[in-house]
Amino acid sequence: MTRLTLLVDIQRCIGCWACTVACKQENSVPPGVFRNQLFLVGPFGEYPDVKAYFLSRPCMHCEDAACVKACPTGATFQRGDGTVQIDQDKCIVCGYCAWACPYGARQINPVSKRIEGCSMCSQRIDVGLDPACVHHCMGKALMFGDLNDPNSDISKYLEANKDRVFPLLESFGTKPRTIYLAPKMGALVPKP
Repeated sequence: MTRLTLLVDIQRCIGCWACTVACKQENSVPPGVFRNQLFLVGPFGEYPDVKAYFLSRPCMHCEDAACVKACPTGATFQRGDGTVQIDQDKCIVCGYCAWACPYGARQINPVSKRIEGCSMCSQRIDVGLDPACVHHCMGKALMFGDLNDPNSDISKYLEANKDRVFPLLESFGTKPRTIYLAPKMGALVPKP
């Protein structure tokens, strides 16, 4: 069975916003709506030792997705590859999925008046391509692949960096499939 996963290496993100722009372009996302957001975290320290980092936050495609549980019509569902999707023909735009998501990954598109969220670019992955955010990531901070394949690039990279893995908002118990790698010690924190 395939276990498609997005990996975000915070230390490699250069804050270019290419992931956000690529997502908007690939998925025709209007101004003011984001399926993948980039946040500046920091700064930390004092001049001249000031550090900061960027945090990319797409949908977490959780194993125990709160949005799937909250959807009264089955419009929000999880595919066999683990990605969380929306069947727009079943969606009644009640907003329960958006309210249930602890990551704020769902919202109503003001143009289409439909609930939207990151689909992991299912239209691309279904034909063997990486999601648009991964494809356009200049810093190579985003990786995509099958974690159930030990020979995949993402599995090898994760194994080599397993000491830096952390789930985002783990306390919600949603078991996010989007994996984050924390910066290496000292990379962002100023030296005393």
